[in-house]
Amino acid sequence: MASSRRLPEPLKRVLWMVGDGLVWVCAVLVTTWMRFEYNHERAFVVDSWIVAGTAGGIQILVGMVLGPYLVKHARGSFEEVLALVRAAAITAVSLAVWTLWLQPYVVPRSVPASAGIIALMIMLALRFVVRSYRARKAVRRNVENNVIIYGAGVLGRRLVSNMVADVESDFRPVALIDDDRSKRKLKIDGVRVRGGREQITRIAQRYEATHLVVAIPQASAELMREINELAEENDLVVKVLPTVDRLLHADPQVSDLRDIDLEDLLGRRATQLDQIAIAEQITGKVVLVTGAGGSIGSELCRQIHRFRPARLVMLDRDESGLHGTELSIKGRSLMTDGDLVLADITDVDQLDEVFTLHRPDVVFHAAALKHLPLLETHPRQAWQVNVLGTLNVLRAAARSGVGTFVNISSDKAARPVAVLGYTKRLAERLTAYFAFTQPGRYVSVRFGNVLGSRGSVVPTFTEQIRRGGPVTLTHEDVERYFMLIPEACELVMQASAMGSDGDVLVLDMGSPVRIEELARTLIRLSGRTDIRIERTGLRRAEKLTEDLFGMDDPRPTDHELVRSVQVPPLAPQVLPTAFADARELVGWMRARADEVVGIAPHREQQPIFGRKRRDGGESTLTGA
Repeated sequence: MASSRRLPEPLKRVLWMVGDGLVWVCAVLVTTWMRFEYNHERAFVVDSWIVAGTAGGIQILVGMVLGPYLVKHARGSFEEVLALVRAAAITAVSLAVWTLWLQPYVVPRSVPASAGIIALMIMLALRFVVRSYRARKAVRRNVENNVIIYGAGVLGRRLVSNMVADVESDFRPVALIDDDRSKRKLKIDGVRVRGGREQITRIAQRYEATHLVVAIPQASAELMREINELAEENDLVVKVLPTVDRLLHADPQVSDLRDIDLEDLLGRRATQLDQIAIAEQITGKVVLVTGAGGSIGSELCRQIHRFRPARLVMLDRDESGLHGTELSIKGRSLMTDGDLVLADITDVDQLDEVFTLHRPDVVFHAAALKHLPLLETHPRQAWQVNVLGTLNVLRAAARSGVGTFVNISSDKAARPVAVLGYTKRLAERLTAYFAFTQPGRYVSVRFGNVLGSRGSVVPTFTEQIRRGGPVTLTHEDVERYFMLIPEACELVMQASAMGSDGDVLVLDMGSPVRIEELARTLIRLSGRTDIRIERTGLRRAEKLTEDLFGMDDPRPTDHELVRSVQVPPLAPQVLPTAFADARELVGWMRARADEVVGIAPHREQQPIFGRKRRDGGESTLTGA
């Protein structure tokens, strides 16, 4: 049967069908001969041959209707075994009915059952022999790529079986490795588990491996980084098998393998969202996003759009950014849509016009200046945009009766030491003030660095690598929290649906990552070996490591990836209108950012401006 692999598939099925029929003929004759105590004259009579031939015919007929000859099965697979057992059982029962009731005593009454067992065992044995022969031959075939598979679980085993079965593939599994010692004697289609990851070097050298495939669902970032380093030491190309929820099927193929990426090495995974709560917050509502042309704002718009808001108003001062956001959402961008708003959050009158016209139910405030070194040089711009601009948006939102306001902050606001951190901390405190004094819900969301955002470290390093280096970093011990853009926006939406009034919601950032390690990873992923790393020294106001909570006391929330803190509210009335110079401005911001106790205004207190309620009545709060 093994030689039939070169034959056309229909002919292979015919040969197996005829072979199984002959197995039944032999099984009936042998069991009859044994039943008659090896008496040839009594066993090999015409009736015995008739019953044997009939048994073979029934097996073929049933197999053609119910399998295993109806479809192409993987040889020796569970599906083929099940189909074969079903066909053999029906054949044995049919034979028993015929010999016991229709033609009594043509053959001994024990023959149908005994012959059925023997026939099934022989048919299964033939298939497993063929499968073993093919697997052994496939494992020994000459190919370009020898593969070590890390993970002998369900996905790893299926991948081995499919790689062995695919005789046209350029990939050949040579060994499995698994840290579970109970799997050390396991053998899958001729491929044995050779040890744990500590054996990668020895196995790679012995089998001349070229690739290392990670087939472990939800592997931790630490494990992925260790595997990547071991692979680099042994000149192995790392491939990753997606988890079952990302596969279109649960039967992984070589085509499903992908290159290792930053998501694997940093451990960022898909976030489980409360879809119902988010839908209640967004679906059918008017949603306004400031900074909609930026990295965070644009992704936030794309995700909000999936929840079908009544209107999605996208505001930014960058016309190219707005064009790109609309294009990514609608597939075209004529820029004639009234929901695209070209505006600057420092323009109070224009903001009031926008909010009066659109009257949003939900506001996501993502507009900000964020480059730490540049803001150290230009603190007035940071003050104008990040503090006064945020205050302008808060005031406009309150006047229009916004139901939910989400201020997007930064981990730089926790124990701030730089202008960026001071301004973000003040924005959080202003948002907390409005939570105390205004109807509606006002919350802030705090997270760290976002991978891939414009001007962030990853695009910077990528561009430096493309240009041939060097890759510049400030200090070898600098570490930062990282999050993927989609993940950050998903958690921002989750926070908008769950935060208590005045909370600062802090998103789980996992473990901090050393920037030098990130740089070396990007260089490895690029495949280049001529890129050097150059250290430039810490910049002014730059910390070695960031703090997500700082002086604030974190509390758990209903979502495992979100914690909350309270910041002291800051009344807008105390904001100065002028400064003698930039040094005085920075000093004032530092003093206000370091405060841990603030005056918590009550709703009965007089706010700094009047407003209308959504029901059209006058607010009890009047202007000062």
